[in-house]
Amino acid sequence: MYLRELAIPLEKIKIKGIGSASIGALTKAGIHTVEALLRRYPRDWEDRSRIVPLRDYSRQQVCTTVKVLAHDWFGFGRMRTLKVHVEDESGRAVLVCFQRPFLEKQLIPGKQYRLWGNFSFKYGEIQATAFEVEPCDSSGSFFGKILPVYPLSAGLSQSLLRRFVRHVLDQYASGIESEIPEAIIQRDGLLPKSEAINAIHFPASQTELEAARKTLIYEELFFLEVMVGKRALERRSGQLSGGQLPVAVMGDSDFSPLQKRLIERLPFSLTAGQKEAAAEINRDMNGQWPMARLLQGDVGSGKTLVSFLAALLSIEQGGQAAIMAPTELLARQHAENAARLLEPIGVRPAFLTGNIKAAGRSQLLKRLASGDIDMVIGTHALFSKDVVYKNLRLVVVDEQHRFGVTQRQAITAKGDHPDLLMMSATPIPRTLAFTVFGDLDVSVIRDLPPGRKPVKTHLTKQSNENKVYDFIRKELAAGRQAYFVYPLIEAGDSYLKDAETMAENLGKKIFPQYKTALIHSRLDDEQKRQTMEAFRSGGIRILTATSVVEVGVDVPNASCMVICHAERFGLSALHQLRGRVGRGADQSYCFLIYSEPPPDPADIFSGGLSEDGKTRLKVMLENNDGFVIAEEDLKLRGPGQIAGTEQSGFLSLGIADPLRDIKVLEQARTDAFTMLENDPGLLQPEHLRVAAAIGPDGSFAGGQRVLV
Repeated sequence: MYLRELAIPLEKIKIKGIGSASIGALTKAGIHTVEALLRRYPRDWEDRSRIVPLRDYSRQQVCTTVKVLAHDWFGFGRMRTLKVHVEDESGRAVLVCFQRPFLEKQLIPGKQYRLWGNFSFKYGEIQATAFEVEPCDSSGSFFGKILPVYPLSAGLSQSLLRRFVRHVLDQYASGIESEIPEAIIQRDGLLPKSEAINAIHFPASQTELEAARKTLIYEELFFLEVMVGKRALERRSGQLSGGQLPVAVMGDSDFSPLQKRLIERLPFSLTAGQKEAAAEINRDMNGQWPMARLLQGDVGSGKTLVSFLAALLSIEQGGQAAIMAPTELLARQHAENAARLLEPIGVRPAFLTGNIKAAGRSQLLKRLASGDIDMVIGTHALFSKDVVYKNLRLVVVDEQHRFGVTQRQAITAKGDHPDLLMMSATPIPRTLAFTVFGDLDVSVIRDLPPGRKPVKTHLTKQSNENKVYDFIRKELAAGRQAYFVYPLIEAGDSYLKDAETMAENLGKKIFPQYKTALIHSRLDDEQKRQTMEAFRSGGIRILTATSVVEVGVDVPNASCMVICHAERFGLSALHQLRGRVGRGADQSYCFLIYSEPPPDPADIFSGGLSEDGKTRLKVMLENNDGFVIAEEDLKLRGPGQIAGTEQSGFLSLGIADPLRDIKVLEQARTDAFTMLENDPGLLQPEHLRVAAAIGPDGSFAGGQRVLV
């Protein structure tokens, strides 16, 4: 029996004290079955097998036996908080019992209790707000053991999950079989799956815990790389045949005739990075199998122009190209650029979104199906059911991390194994590209067009924002334009400023002599188009917005980007927003205005910037290089969010971390690709369990999903 086969609903598991409310909380957390429960790996472990006295609180978590000395209270009325004074043989400390007044009756002065907790020195005393206690004579104690610490959500507690997991392990774990090849288990000294699952939740020792982590980390990364390898083999399986073979129109380092015509018309020269990326794409498109390439580069590096060159080659080869963008704003900008650059050399581009009127849409679809349109640019509408292509040869997915896997698959399904070019203005670190896009070739544009000046970034407290306004006023007087970005569209209950209110304040009170406009996601597309056109032409001098302007906005005359409550934005968004300026010849500036949240009355330790918030602002202040920022973002947020895959089912790892576990990843990749090269169909007896695990549809049949 494999772990993935334990699809037993949790409501069928009867445990005293765990009823329908607890099952409901587990269901809300996405835990429906025994398999899902056992794959809810701990995020940490508490070693309660060793005594750690109070005096050692600064070095590690305390685990000791204490005597309750007295009770004390602070605060007033409903906000009163209990303090419990305790001591062991090494010293004294205080337990601060926020929202736990019931502990007054449970922790009785003069009696002894087992205590575990995180202690620190505050307000002149050693104290803990996060702790667990139990009577020394309690049965079923979790003290003296290494305990799992699970990620929690509403209605769940550590004690509930520990009891439930322990019961399920006792009932089912012994029969769980391994899914990775036995030869690898023996070679690397990995644990059998049944032992690994037991030990990852309730290890008998630190040695056993490390062995379990090693086993399960390898397993996750192995199956990830098996899926990556299978996709690579499929793309290289000779699917281009007969009339679909590409026409060789150039040598490796040359541009095609149509590409040369475009390059000759440009008022500037391609950068070295653009030339290299275009050459790599040309070689792929003239190769023996469909191209699968990721083109990444910093904001403003010229990826769109490279994609236009790829589109021209697909047109010369007798096909059509489709460029898909995540927003109508960005798609429209690409379409306008395509019309300006490509129509003069004979290319027939078109623009397609869901907002095109029925009559115009019908005519456009007829032309697309008949081949009268060479290149179509649009949003999700490009893969609507009624959209038919005559010969789709190239699919370009811009800002690829904003699309789910099924969306990318839906657009490529419109052609007969078309070439695929995915683009990202959020540079993806080598580790992540190696992990998530391991079956793709990667092109990187590292240089920026000549003449671009690095944007100067300033960090400002909200209390000093008037100084920012004074600086912006000088820039506006010099004829330039500015963005003001806020985290909210409209006013709410929080302390955060919003775009609607501030648009009025900026336009009527702060900069009354300059025309100000507002743009956000709730406006209809025509309003957004008109506003952006007016800003681009200079009719609007100040654009107040949310992060909707993060992509698809190119206004060379805009020299100032002001991001309010900058601590509320992720690194990727901050870098993208900063990239909206610095596109002209003038020096540009980005002001990161941060605010410190007011303290929570119920938590005396609340208020102030979080550590992550401080780190993000520091990274932005010290770096302009998007690749450096992406590496830092990966450390802060993890691979799923960076690649835009966490919400799309693209990559979901339970215990492995590609950044931390890069050496294991490399070994798993070698093992997976070697296995597939020797046995592509996974038909050999020792590989049948791997074939069963990945499933007939090519997706992992277990808890992690690794569709590529």
